[in-house]
Amino acid sequence: MIVVTGATGNIGAHLVRNLAEAGREVIAVSRGSRDVALPEGVRSIVADLADPDSLAPAVAGADALFLLITGEQLVSGPDPERVLKVAMAGGVRRVVFVSSQGVATRASAEGYARLVAFEEAIQRSGLEWTILRPAGFYANTYAWAESVRVERTVAAPFGAIGLPSIDPADIAAVAAAALSEDGHAGKVYTLTGPALSTPREQAEAIGAALDTSVRFVELTRAQAYTGMSRFMPEPVVEHTLSILGEPTAAEQEISPDVRRVLGRAPASYLEWAQRNRAVFA
Repeated sequence: MIVVTGATGNIGAHLVRNLAEAGREVIAVSRGSRDVALPEGVRSIVADLADPDSLAPAVAGADALFLLITGEQLVSGPDPERVLKVAMAGGVRRVVFVSSQGVATRASAEGYARLVAFEEAIQRSGLEWTILRPAGFYANTYAWAESVRVERTVAAPFGAIGLPSIDPADIAAVAAAALSEDGHAGKVYTLTGPALSTPREQAEAIGAALDTSVRFVELTRAQAYTGMSRFMPEPVVEHTLSILGEPTAAEQEISPDVRRVLGRAPASYLEWAQRNRAVFA
């Protein structure tokens, strides 16, 4: 049995579907704040990693755990060891953890301290582990959906700076392999898309998916900070803007790990936009 935390999110929803279609027994864990249609046979349990004990019913009898922390959990919360202790007590022996590319490129940044702590706790836990370090998500551009629908406009900072962002569906596919197959224990996978894409190019790709023109408006860093701080913790906003505006050479590298694990190239931003065009229409 495989337990998927964050089961209603950008990665988790794809992962639950992938595992269910492969015939795996899946427990979908979420905080219960969002309605979601689960595949037939998937059981849903409400739990919150802010209260590790609430996870106990979900992991009872489980073999593997997909572990994802989001929101405030990225900056504060219970010690990672408490979460892992509950999982191991339930029978979990394999864990796949979603970390971030920034743990390798900006390990000393305050916004990555929790991810570093989780990685370290997992690596010394005695569990069979795999760590995923994705670049930014294509799905982050859902934030543009309303302005595209209403004004056919995308507003973002650093319009000419490209990063190797990735489709969350590809992260989910790698996670499914690591949860279900042997050969991934002790591996750290850096997950990127197939090419650098700039915000301006992404706006053009959305326009192409909609068969219309989408105007790009360049925001200042201060304007972007104000907007992002409405839904992201301050330390996370700071390091996110640093990556977007002043990426290191490592943060612009294209990783081969998706192809190594899946035997195919990751999806491009245009492919993602075409698949999600209804969000922007």
